[in-house]
Amino acid sequence: MPTFYIDQHGCAKNQVDGEEISARLIDAGFSVVESPENADVIIINTCGFIEDAKKESISAIVDTKKRWPGKKVIAAGCLSQRYPEVLFSDMPEADGVFGNGDLSLIPGAVEKVVHGTRELLKTPQQRNMPLACYPRKAFFDYPGTAHIKITEGCSNHCGYCAIPLIRGELRSRDIADIVSEAQGLLDRGVFEIVLIGQDLGNYGKDLEGRCMLPDLLSAFAEIKENFRVRVLYIHPDHFPHEILPIIKGDSRFAPYFDLPFQHASASVLRSMNRQGSTEIYLGLIERIRAELPFAMIRSTFLVGFPGETEADFSALLDFQRAAQLDWLGAFAYSREENTPAYDMKNRVPKSVAQKRKALVEETQVAITAERLKRFIGMSDHFIVEEAFDHDKLCIGRGWMQAPEVDGVTLIHAAQKPGAIVEAHIISVNGVDFNAVLEYTATV
Repeated sequence: MPTFYIDQHGCAKNQVDGEEISARLIDAGFSVVESPENADVIIINTCGFIEDAKKESISAIVDTKKRWPGKKVIAAGCLSQRYPEVLFSDMPEADGVFGNGDLSLIPGAVEKVVHGTRELLKTPQQRNMPLACYPRKAFFDYPGTAHIKITEGCSNHCGYCAIPLIRGELRSRDIADIVSEAQGLLDRGVFEIVLIGQDLGNYGKDLEGRCMLPDLLSAFAEIKENFRVRVLYIHPDHFPHEILPIIKGDSRFAPYFDLPFQHASASVLRSMNRQGSTEIYLGLIERIRAELPFAMIRSTFLVGFPGETEADFSALLDFQRAAQLDWLGAFAYSREENTPAYDMKNRVPKSVAQKRKALVEETQVAITAERLKRFIGMSDHFIVEEAFDHDKLCIGRGWMQAPEVDGVTLIHAAQKPGAIVEAHIISVNGVDFNAVLEYTATV
């Protein structure tokens, strides 16, 4: 059977899809290779969330075919789910266009492409989550970490967001199935399990009409082994306060909260179809920090939304300074077809949105640097993710640092990737920690 390579784009949820595609192809007899040069089939697992991500994915398809015209190039993932016919008709570089509505169909479709058929795989999103996850063979994370998708889709329908168009409405997995998958990962040597979904504050509402995240964490607390659990992401309008004492009572639960506030102006939030306010969001932050003083709070801001005035943006900056968030990512509004915001008037010029984005990022640099100082002198467990051949240094990540999006920890010791070490934080360098090794817990 042919060999394949997956070129991964987009978020962690798309990454889990890529890992499942890889596992399904391997089970069908295909062989995975570590570089596109050695692959017969190159699968571009695309992102279709915002304009920049779409452009990046399209460029990857075009560039890959241009570089390796003799190889089969397949466009999979969110962009293919959102625009299947357009990609199939307008991009001859793609030998196949496969959406992510039903990943079980992909091996058969790849076989058709290999045998010379240009294939369009267009399937609607499944009505429910599978009763059991498909076992993944390998992970695209650094050693020691794996993501578990506990929900699919989203029913929040924020004005700017295309996720319901791509992924469909909210569907939640059964608690027993999630815990079973987690146990399997721990048996394979994974230390950090990252629970992901578009809004975990809504986890289970389609099943029982309420948030079941506290129930899920309580089930994880029954596992006896040493591990770390991280929860990403929770819409601040749906934050389940019941999880705070659960996290406080078990050191294996990272007190790390990714709360995408997006804005602080009441008028902008209402236009986005969000219910919060500066007062409500500051109150949520205060409550979390009162219960968990060392909690890390990460967020995202969206600037340049239609109708955002200078006064609205000033309110956002005031909120940023008052909230003192530990980590923050800023995005300029992307006008997405078939979303409620697409036809809104008073659009903000892209140049203005980019300037606002830059100002938010510049303001956050000093805030993050100051917030990180509270960890100097503390010791904790770190996952070693990379090692340097030429020096006694390695890159690790602690509970206060989420994969890919936050800073890292430079540990002054020679350790192999995947090792779990206890290290002592001695200083802050920008958004990163410097630490010295205390001892190796496991390898």
